Amino acid sequence: MLLRANVAVYLDIEVKLSVKFTSREFSLKRMLSRKHTGVFGVKIAVVTNRERSKVPYIVCQCVEEIKHRGMEEVGIYCVSRVATDIQVLKAAFDINNKEMSVMMSEMDVNAIAGTLKLYFRELPEPLFTDEFYPNFAEGIALSDPVAKESCLLNLLLSLPEANLLTFLFLLDHLERVSEKEAVNKKSLHNLAMVFGPTLLRPSEKESKLPANPSQPITMTD
Repeated sequence: MLLRANVAVYLDIEVKLSVKFTSREFSLKRMLSRKHTGVFGVKIAVVTNRERSKVPYIVCQCVEEIKHRGMEEVGIYCVSRVATDIQVLKAAFDINNKEMSVMMSEMDVNAIAGTLKLYFRELPEPLFTDEFYPNFAEGIALSDPVAKESCLLNLLLSLPEANLLTFLFLLDHLERVSEKEAVNKKSLHNLAMVFGPTLLRPSEKESKLPANPSQPITMTD
């Protein structure tokens, strides 16, 4: 509903007020991006084609910085940091700032981890795609481990190249993080709980939930 009120003031100043009411349900929906620049909220294939890369620059840079000084950080990927730091990094990546290494070296490593999570969360389509969401959900629900492994592997290999290569790059990183579990307290299962719902989520047009919607896809799967 849109309400407009025009108020005339005797000093020949006219003030126009426009208030738009949006339902909470609509505001939580994931909207399709119309952006053609930047990286946040832009389809992953668009970004990699523009950069002429296999994996988005932002993913590589964040992973590299965390690899350098965050592998033994207790609670990495689960510790919240000041949102303004993440927004600063987001803005810098969105203007295609190639001098990110200096900026990132001065940031709390947890802010960098938060920026990486935010990138995947703001993709207009999840890494495992809207198209394959029902298939992944069905595959995860399979009770036969052999059938599950075969099903999920075939689905992964069916993903667009940029999505698959980015996932494999991220998976390799998270496996290396989990190898430091004795220090950082993050197992592969913990990390899967963090990234799973972001990498695999239903599209807005999905009218039915999977049989076990609360179970996130795990990296071990």
